[in-house]
Amino acid sequence: MTSAIYPSLEGRTVFVSGGATGIGAALVEAFARQGSRVAFVDIDVQAGAALAARLAAEGREKPLFLPCDVTDIAALQGALARAASERGTIRVLVNNAANDRRHTWQETTPEMWDAAFAVNLKHHFFAAQAVASGMEAAGGGSIINFGSISWMTKMPGMPAYTAAKAAVQGLTMCLAREFGARNIRVNTIAPGWVMTDKQLRMWVTPAGERQMDEAQCLKGRLQPQDIAAMALFLGADDSRLCTAQDFIVDAGWS
Repeated sequence: MTSAIYPSLEGRTVFVSGGATGIGAALVEAFARQGSRVAFVDIDVQAGAALAARLAAEGREKPLFLPCDVTDIAALQGALARAASERGTIRVLVNNAANDRRHTWQETTPEMWDAAFAVNLKHHFFAAQAVASGMEAAGGGSIINFGSISWMTKMPGMPAYTAAKAAVQGLTMCLAREFGARNIRVNTIAPGWVMTDKQLRMWVTPAGERQMDEAQCLKGRLQPQDIAAMALFLGADDSRLCTAQDFIVDAGWS
């Protein structure tokens, strides 16, 4: 796949959460190929280090990989501060980290509910809170929150996850209003069913393949790069008047 070149992203500091694998890795690679100064966090230390090394070997500026669990807000704030110190003021924040663990409503406990919100929603706000002042001082920026079409399509089997992802939309709307006067754009990307290694390994079955064929208007299979292409546009100045929006990339499912 090819992507457009966005001159405004060259040299711009971009921070990606959950960037070691799947959609996150595609995001890190896409921004690195634009010449951005990328920092990313993940709990998968081996995959994160390997991704940074591979991009450096390709002649890109080596992304700054910081092992971090985004549910530890203090650790996340520390990683954001270090990224800004070593790579420059963060101008693009991509809140990608998530966990779509399947769970039934019968088995869901208060602890499971809180854990789902911590990994799928809570860190979005505290990361945005941490970077907003720096973005404003630098002249503005872009915050990209990751939602999901799961709640839009009434998907069963993960009520805490879908509730958290629906709440991402509300957070985006609120922060877009709060930060607009600071020239900070806030938008949501809501992916459809993306064929990451994890999804193919754990969830994509023949029945799931048939569901995609029936539900999607376009019959292809979404790849991580399809989502990264939208993130590039939202991170670049080309989207300078786009805010408080949900950008759905789902082949026409929802």
